[in-house]
Amino acid sequence: MSIKPLADRVLIEPAPAETKTVAGIIIPDTAKEKPLQGTIIAVGAGTKDEEMVLKAGDTVLYGKYAGTEIEHEGKKYLIMRQSDVVAVLA
Repeated sequence: MSIKPLADRVLIEPAPAETKTVAGIIIPDTAKEKPLQGTIIAVGAGTKDEEMVLKAGDTVLYGKYAGTEIEHEGKKYLIMRQSDVVAVLA
């Protein structure tokens, strides 16, 4: 991975959006619910005020509008502050 988050930021690969069909109707990509779960790919070093408690490989939940979407080598990622992550899934 050539993206390294700075300070208290984390790089997350969002889980794929669920594809639901209702009575044979296919929901287009633009109408799919945005996933609120993903896997942490990389973490920053933290700051002197905030220690990093998240680590690469953690599966996390985050807010619906949290983070900034970026695209790298054809894959979509989110980069956000550690404080925007609301839970770690065990």
